[in-house]
Amino acid sequence: MRSTPLAHLSSCPPTPRAFRGIFTRSSRERLFTFTLTNREVTSTKANKPNPPEMSTSEHLPPYKADFLKAAIDGKILKFGSFELKSKRVSPYFFNAGDFYRADLLRALSTAYASTIIEAHNNGVLNFDIVFGPAYKGIPLATATTDKLAQLDPANFSKICYSFDRKEAKDHGEGGNIVGAPLKGKRVLVVDDVVSAGTAKREAIDKIRKEGGEVAGIVVALDRQEKLPSPDGDDSKPMPSAIGELKKEYGIPIIAILTLDDILNGVKGLVSEEDVKRTEAYRAKYKASD
Repeated sequence: MRSTPLAHLSSCPPTPRAFRGIFTRSSRERLFTFTLTNREVTSTKANKPNPPEMSTSEHLPPYKADFLKAAIDGKILKFGSFELKSKRVSPYFFNAGDFYRADLLRALSTAYASTIIEAHNNGVLNFDIVFGPAYKGIPLATATTDKLAQLDPANFSKICYSFDRKEAKDHGEGGNIVGAPLKGKRVLVVDDVVSAGTAKREAIDKIRKEGGEVAGIVVALDRQEKLPSPDGDDSKPMPSAIGELKKEYGIPIIAILTLDDILNGVKGLVSEEDVKRTEAYRAKYKASD
């Protein structure tokens, strides 16, 4: 007689009377146990909860997600109530000057260098010197230059950096620039944020006076926020400071993170109330460009 595999017994038709005798008590017990276990497994699979949704920060490139997490953990990106130079009250505040701890500086320089390498590989940025406007830009330029050489030595092992003095030095080597000479060079400016754009215009003027060509600007954060209206009416559409600089100078301006990135990445890392307040702020002050 051909035997029936045990796995199929539970779905077989009733056993004919002539064959019922072949099942001993122990075999029936095994069949019952198997059938019960199979039902339990099926029930467990059917009632198994769906896996948790992927954190939105996981949708960001790894260097952006790592940078955002470091900014939150290090309290560089804070949520609360902060008055800006524009007198607007913002629900969040970002201060790159607080990246003063070694592990945070490493995350910062990695994010800058990764952003620059990506833009360079896409043909957006080509430059000879990394320039950091005094004062916050100085550690950004030096740390980013070192990280560029580490992450992409084939393209950046010989890259140089420079920064400016607030006041010209009238002794020793003198001048306004410390580091590599800018004359005849393509210069990439790195800084923390663009607020009104005044500091970036000053940096561009200094570079041009030294004979350099501004190749672009890389900042940590683009708030994607419109400039204040000249008549004080914030309901009017207005461009952002970054948008105005792009239009005025015709150069690429790239941010490691945008406000959209932050809102996509902080869910689950900060309170839902902070997220809602920041979304409302974005809706009210979002730039037209």
